[in-house]
Amino acid sequence: MTTETARRWPVLAICVTSIFLVGLDTTVVNVALPSIGGELRLAISDLQWAIDAYTLVLASLLITSGALGDRLGRRRVFRIGLVLFAAGSVACALAPSIGALVAARALQGVGASMLTPVALAIVISGVTEPRERARVIGVWAAVFGLSMAAGPLLGGALITGLGWRTVFWMNLPIVAVVLALTFRFVPESRAPRARRLDLPGQVLLTALVAATVAVLIEGPRLGWGSPLLLGGYAAIVALLTVFVRVETRRDEPLMDLGLFRRAPFTAAVGGAVAMFVALNVTLLLGTLYLQQVRGLTALAAGLVTLPMALAATVFAPLSGMLVGRAGPRLPLRIAGAATMLGGALLVGLGDRTPMPVLLVAYLFIGVGIGFANAPITNTAVSGLPPARAGVAAGIASTSRQVGAALGVALAGGLLAGIAPAGLAAATRPGWALVAACGAAVLLAAQVSPALRPAPATVVGATR
Repeated sequence: MTTETARRWPVLAICVTSIFLVGLDTTVVNVALPSIGGELRLAISDLQWAIDAYTLVLASLLITSGALGDRLGRRRVFRIGLVLFAAGSVACALAPSIGALVAARALQGVGASMLTPVALAIVISGVTEPRERARVIGVWAAVFGLSMAAGPLLGGALITGLGWRTVFWMNLPIVAVVLALTFRFVPESRAPRARRLDLPGQVLLTALVAATVAVLIEGPRLGWGSPLLLGGYAAIVALLTVFVRVETRRDEPLMDLGLFRRAPFTAAVGGAVAMFVALNVTLLLGTLYLQQVRGLTALAAGLVTLPMALAATVFAPLSGMLVGRAGPRLPLRIAGAATMLGGALLVGLGDRTPMPVLLVAYLFIGVGIGFANAPITNTAVSGLPPARAGVAAGIASTSRQVGAALGVALAGGLLAGIAPAGLAAATRPGWALVAACGAAVLLAAQVSPALRPAPATVVGATR
C-alpha cells in the first residue's frame, strides 16, 4: 500500500462519518416524535416541521454548497459545515418550543448541506483508479444507507434511556472528533474551474420546495380548498414558472434544466424522489403506529426497523458491484420490486397485524433502499461528460432530499387529527403509496442504460 493510499482511507473515514451524521439526523427524529409531542404538546402537523425544516434546507442548498466548496476550498467549507451542524444540534437540544426547534433544525440543514457534496468531492478528488473508486463509492453507499435506515434504532435506544434531547447532544462528540481529524488528515482542494453561484436560482428553488412542503403539511388542517391553500397552489405555479425562466437564461444555472430532455436522467430523478418518499413514509407511519397503536417503547419500535437497516447496509455495496458489471437496470428492478412488496404487505395493516409481517415488510423496503442509490445516480450521469455529470449527480442528490421532505409531509397529512384507535386504518393509503413508489422505480429501470456506464460518469455516484 502506497503512502498516498494509506492517507486516503483516513480521509474516507472522516468523510463517511460526516455523511453518517447527515443521514442519521434525517431519520432519527422520527422515533422521537411521540416524546417531543408529549413534552411540547404538539400536533402532528407541528411535528412534521421538526423533520422537514432539516430536509427542506438540506435539499435546497446542496448544489450551492457544493459550488462553494469548489470555489472557496472544500476543506474550509467542510469545517464550516461541521461547526454549523454542531451549533444547530445544540440549539435543537435546548429548544424550549416548536418554533425554536424548527429554526434549529433549519440551521442543522445548512451545515448538513455543506457536508454531503463537499465530503464526497474531497474523497473522489484523489481517486483516479476505477476499481479503487468503485470500492470507495461502495463504502460511501453502505454508510449512507445505514445512516438513513438506522436512525430509528439508534434514536430509540437514546430516547428510552435519556430522553429525546439526547438525540441531538450525541452529535457533538462525533463532530468534535471529525473536526480535529480534518485538520490532521484532510488536504485542501478546489475545482480547477469553479462554477458561478446562482443566487436567484437558489432563492427560487428554496421558495419552491418550501411552498410545496407547506401546502402538503398544512392542507389537511386548513382544508384543501381554503383560500390560503388556493394561494399556495398559485404560488407554487408562479415560482416554478419563474424558476424555469431564470434557469434557462443563465450561462451557469443552479440546475441545468436541459438535462431533463434526457429520458434516463428524468427517470433517475423521479426514481430518487420516489425511493425517498417511500423511505420517509415508512419511517413516519411505522414509528407512530408502533408506539401509539402497538404500545411499544421508542427502543422497541427502533428494533422493529432493524431488518431495514441491515438490508440497506448489506445490499448497498452489492448494488454498486452490479452497476459496475452490468449497468443500473438490474439493481433498479430489484429495488423497485422489493419496495413494492414491502408496501403491499402493509396495505391491510391493522391493530393486531402479526409482527413477522411487519419485519418482513421492513426487510423488503431495506432491500429496496440498499439497491436504489448507486443505480439511480449512475442512470442520471450515464453518457454525460464529467463536467455535466457532476451537475447531474447534484440534482439527483437534491431529488433524494426533496423526496424525504415530501414523504414526511404526505405521511403526516394522512394522520392529521387521527386518534390512536383509528391510526392503523389511516396509514393504509400510505403503504399503498410506498408500493406505488416501488412501481415508479421499476418504470425508471426500463429507461435506464442497459450496459455498464463509462468510468468517468461514476464520479458522483452517491452524493
